Amino acid sequence: MAQTDTLLRYRPWRGTPRGPLFASTALARASLKLLLRRRLMWGLFALALLVFFFFFYAQYLVVWIANQLATETVRFAGIPVNARNITRFLDRLALNGTDHTFGNFIWYQGYVLVIVLALAGSVLVGNDFSHGSLPFYLSKPIGRWHYVLGKCLAIGALINLLTTVPAIVLWLEAGLLYDWKSYYLENFTLLLGIIGYGFALTITLSPLTVATAVLVRRTVPMAMIWMGLFVLLPMLSGWLVETLKDERWRLIDLWNDLYLCGLSCLSADPASIRPQPQPEYWQAWVATGAVVAACVLYLRRRIQAVEIVQ
Repeated sequence: MAQTDTLLRYRPWRGTPRGPLFASTALARASLKLLLRRRLMWGLFALALLVFFFFFYAQYLVVWIANQLATETVRFAGIPVNARNITRFLDRLALNGTDHTFGNFIWYQGYVLVIVLALAGSVLVGNDFSHGSLPFYLSKPIGRWHYVLGKCLAIGALINLLTTVPAIVLWLEAGLLYDWKSYYLENFTLLLGIIGYGFALTITLSPLTVATAVLVRRTVPMAMIWMGLFVLLPMLSGWLVETLKDERWRLIDLWNDLYLCGLSCLSADPASIRPQPQPEYWQAWVATGAVVAACVLYLRRRIQAVEIVQ
């Protein structure tokens, strides 16, 4: 009985007490573990790797073909191929280690990122509202915004894992393919631009994902909303620009706004952006800032409405 009494006694916490801000990191860590248990998430990671490997090997292919242009044709897998035609096709993706190389990579990676965010939002946030888990979290000694911050940190980690980290690997590869000493020194600002692009994606898409998940909660409605944002709005904005002859209508396309923000971080020439015309960089930053502000205001209203049981 003495041993049983000892086991049933209250055992105080013997670790170092930390502030509620560390609860956000713990919540983000638990959220990432929850997502990594989903097989669908690993399948989406594999799909994202296909996009990365295409750019990775295509960048090498461009350098290899450039060294073979002394002859009219080259042999690829035993088949004679016109090198100039292949180079002309690959040049559209700007696979030469410049600012548009990384901008194009993150642009195409966004098609996979949309699906990942739809799944992550419904699993990490939507289920907390659907199953009543949010009052349990808020009954702990953490604030409402610590909960939001923890979820945003988890989503931001996914965003950077799919975009920023592979883009940095492509930057390192470009330096190895060319004169690495001069490339790394002359294009160090590109590395900072990639990090800035990832920060812009994180600060915009994280609260947007949380706000959308709070609104609809389920995976299918989440996917429909995200596809509308990143598929229908680009089509609508392009049609409005052609009809009304005003490039500012492209500002309703959030992914294009983030693309412009990223290219501004990469110091790309606005005249080199396709399609033309495009709004100015500062207008894209204002549009994304308005989206973030709207998400924060919506989350403030919805999170404060949750009753907490102490």
